[in-house]
Amino acid sequence: MGIEACKFIEFPIVHDPRGNLTFVESNRHIPFDIKRVYYLYDVPGGAERGGHGHKSLHQVIIAMSGSFDVILNDGSRSHRYHLNRSYYGLYVAPMMWREIDNFSSGSVCMVLASEHYDETDYFREYQEFIQAAKHKSTVK
Repeated sequence: MGIEACKFIEFPIVHDPRGNLTFVESNRHIPFDIKRVYYLYDVPGGAERGGHGHKSLHQVIIAMSGSFDVILNDGSRSHRYHLNRSYYGLYVAPMMWREIDNFSSGSVCMVLASEHYDETDYFREYQEFIQAAKHKSTVK
């Protein structure tokens, strides 16, 4: 699975003059059961988040408020995605190095994850991730 597996997902919008409503359902709008939800907020100007990869975790990243960029790298290709709508999510497949930057003032980044927190699933060092990604691409 390479970077082509990562894509935007549009969530339903229930339009209402009192304010719109969007909902997300496991295995319907996103391709996994949601086992963890976390969010980033009050990110100082110029700060970056992420800077890691996951071995088997699937995620959907949503800009609940404001905007930010997600940079994904599969070990051979990289792509920058701009998130700025709360009814779009970015599906992130396993074995992607990710960085998040360019946060607007007041932005909130929510992440839906397929598993509970597990430190052993993380790549914290980029070179370790690159080696694993190269190995995985030769094993196919």
